[in-house]
Amino acid sequence: MDSSISAIITKALDGLTLRAEATAQNIANANSPNYRPVRVSFEEELASAAKGGELSIRAVEPKLNEAAAAGTSAQNRIDLELATASETAQRFGALVDVLSRELSLQRTLIRGGQ
Repeated sequence: MDSSISAIITKALDGLTLRAEATAQNIANANSPNYRPVRVSFEEELASAAKGGELSIRAVEPKLNEAAAAGTSAQNRIDLELATASETAQRFGALVDVLSRELSLQRTLIRGGQ
């Protein structure tokens, strides 16, 4: 696996981990008055950094943002949080599967095809 692809996957896993934690926090505070849900953003920055190579990719840090103070975006909707949790888990699982397959291929190569 190309080292920049490995770095992209690693950073994506970091971002998804932070998103899962933020979503859990949002769900835990679903009934808390005046609680503003938090969101995690990293995909756009990671996509831009991918064009700059491995050093740019490694510099990307997922960002935790609090929802705006007014409007529907500040509402903590449990149905949307659960959907986010499900999507995050699926994406995380898919990336772990890609890494697992790559490591299996490398292990086979190291063993001389056995």
